[in-house]
Amino acid sequence: MKPIDLRVEGARQGAIETARNRIIFVMALFTLGFLTLVVKLVSVGIFQASSTAYYQNANVNTSLLMARADIVDRNGVILATNLKSPSLAVVRKNLKTAPEELAVEVSAILPELSYDDALEILQTERNHHWIKRNLTPSQLFEIRRIGDPGLVTSDAEKRIYPHGRLASHVLGSVDFDNNPSSGVELYFNERLSNPENSEKPLVLSLDLRLQHILNQELSANMEKFSAIGAAGIIMDVNTGEVLALTSLPDFDPNDTNGPQTLTQMNKILQGVYELGSGFKTFTVAAGLEYDVVGLSDGYDATKPVRMGRFTIRDDHPKERWLNIPEIFAYSSNIGTLKLAQDIGVERQKDFFSKLGLFDKAEIEINEKSAPLLPMQWGPTELATTSYGHGIAVTPLHMASGVSAMVNGGRLNPATLLRKDANSTNGVTSISSRENPDTNGKQVISENTSEIMRNMLHLVVEHGTGKNAKVDGYLVGGKTGTANKVMNGGYNRKAVISSFISVFPIDQPKYLVFAMLDEPQGIKETFNLRTAGMTAAPMVGEIIRRVGPMMGVRPAEIEEIEYEEMMLVSETN
Repeated sequence: MKPIDLRVEGARQGAIETARNRIIFVMALFTLGFLTLVVKLVSVGIFQASSTAYYQNANVNTSLLMARADIVDRNGVILATNLKSPSLAVVRKNLKTAPEELAVEVSAILPELSYDDALEILQTERNHHWIKRNLTPSQLFEIRRIGDPGLVTSDAEKRIYPHGRLASHVLGSVDFDNNPSSGVELYFNERLSNPENSEKPLVLSLDLRLQHILNQELSANMEKFSAIGAAGIIMDVNTGEVLALTSLPDFDPNDTNGPQTLTQMNKILQGVYELGSGFKTFTVAAGLEYDVVGLSDGYDATKPVRMGRFTIRDDHPKERWLNIPEIFAYSSNIGTLKLAQDIGVERQKDFFSKLGLFDKAEIEINEKSAPLLPMQWGPTELATTSYGHGIAVTPLHMASGVSAMVNGGRLNPATLLRKDANSTNGVTSISSRENPDTNGKQVISENTSEIMRNMLHLVVEHGTGKNAKVDGYLVGGKTGTANKVMNGGYNRKAVISSFISVFPIDQPKYLVFAMLDEPQGIKETFNLRTAGMTAAPMVGEIIRRVGPMMGVRPAEIEEIEYEEMMLVSETN
């Protein structure tokens, strides 16, 4: 019995030993696998992290992940915002597929990229090279299906302008890397690109509704009169806020190239023009402010006046003595230049300087031009500048100056920012009219300003601006027709026609300026291209459409009583 027991005991001991060895072997395999995993994780952490840092640094350097703040109009309507838009790049050292094979797949997914172009990019000597910006979702999906680690997609940010061309000259644009080229995008770049402000939109003074109307009317009349360009601006005369600004031809800010031709420049801020009779507003105001004349005074406008090599005539000759209101209402060049002669060169220059007509306009855009002034300011220049020739300014200079003539005499710097943007949330009214900006520089007295309001109303009611009348509104304004300067002289076949208007003129709130560049006469205007026939009716239609939106309700009105103002009845 004993030998059998020994054999059984020996068998059991062998089985236990075998099981122990198997367990040790399995544990060794687990340990080896764990160590392999640790090594792999360390490898990924060290080497792939540097590769990821490369891509991150590349993206940071090209501003692709920059959170750029939105731009909104005064009522919170988005004018510029950002959309996620992935981009595709190649990192050549990570490519696992032959460039020739990969080029076939990439060009098939991106039809705008030919096989040869794709191959050239994939074989580039540069380690990192962009293949395509702004991939569509389907393109992104197909690229990722290829699965080659050398094809890298990155989350990018594309600047979008939802309203296209509508406010292009104000907004400007940015390039692929979000670098601004013009407009408020460039002027406020530091504020817009600061990550701390990414959730705080930049609030402009523009009202998109007014911008649409202004753009629509300018476009229609530019086509109607076969003009080569047009421009307009709507301002709050009490705060200097720009409520709408349009320059045609415009450009699409979604096209990252921005303005491509000289005709696409911002005519309101960059274009300098001899704006003609609009300047008579400043000359008459200066004569009244310096006590050179009173309303009952006048000048002989019977015959043209010879100044140097120029003969100065009236476009609407009355061939008689005209008092100051008549000189202004009938836009007499002869009467205006004789008034300027009494004002004198020094006082005229001083007055123009106080209105900012010698310097670049103050507004939050870099693309703006300084006025072109006479090289010398003698008797001839004194005469011609009094009615807007021989001195070229931007339309914004004219708009700011006329605003000061009617708002009580304060010159408020024009601004593209909503004045109450920091104190009001949500939808706001057009302007703080009950609390006008009192920080502007006083350039004329309130009494002179009141007289100028009445004179501007005379122009619309009885003078050259009759076509700007709007039922239910008291409108004031001034026509301006000037031959364009060309090759050191004047082109008699090309004019700038403009009309500047204020309403309601008894309690001024808003200014509307519009101009046409080289309009052509048509049958409706008896082939005339003057401002009274082209620009004035256009401004009248703008006022009719925007007035109700701006809280100015049409109503039955009584005519202003003109104390000391009299127009002689026409007999000719």
